[in-house]
Amino acid sequence: MTYDLLIDAGNTRIKWALAAPGAALGNWVAQGAHMHADAAEFPTALIAALGAVPAVGRVLIANVAGQPARDMLASWLAAPQLPVQQQAIEWFASVPQRAGVRNAYRNPAQLGCDRFAAAIGAHALCPGKAIVIANCGTATTIDAITADGTFLGGMILPGLGLMATSLARNTAQLPQVKPGKLPEGFADNTDDAILSGCLAAQSGAIERAFELHQAVECIISGGAAPYIAPAVPVPYRHVENIVMIGLHAALRSA
Repeated sequence: MTYDLLIDAGNTRIKWALAAPGAALGNWVAQGAHMHADAAEFPTALIAALGAVPAVGRVLIANVAGQPARDMLASWLAAPQLPVQQQAIEWFASVPQRAGVRNAYRNPAQLGCDRFAAAIGAHALCPGKAIVIANCGTATTIDAITADGTFLGGMILPGLGLMATSLARNTAQLPQVKPGKLPEGFADNTDDAILSGCLAAQSGAIERAFELHQAVECIISGGAAPYIAPAVPVPYRHVENIVMIGLHAALRSA
């Protein structure tokens, strides 16, 4: 019996999950996440998790963190302590069609591989539905997938943290605020006013995409999702890591 290893190297964190053969989407044997600053912990955690499985048959990696992250991951996966064959490793890329999703980007290869994976995951979770998927991380991406699985395109905007940091860095008197609960009504202090404005911008973009696409469901994912989702005025489902689920769906369809 061989297991599947899925890795999502994003702008802020490296996430991984181990799936048993035939497992339901998102049903992991083990999983973990490491900030890039603490990335040295990744191989140790992975070695510990893989020590409990007979072998890794396939590895699928989505990397949007650039060549240094790719080189680092390739080096770690070549470690003799890991039961990973190099020929089993695939670097996930955006292609015209995969796993029931057609990529309608003008240049399909230009689409970020994390967005393509998220689209595959969303379509696998909601087949036959017009969906909007909002992945709220360092950047927030909001994409539209048709009921028959066509990725139409979407929006990219600064993530919640970037919005707040931009105000703090580029204005003389505004403080750095941390993500939190949406203040009720109009904010009566500067911290809440910044947070309210940033959350309104995020939720408003999601609402706009939902209405434009005439979607029936919205999937919200990413590290900032717990803060943004309660502010979204359309029906939504919070999914922990839609990119990882998309990678899993892509492997299951192979």
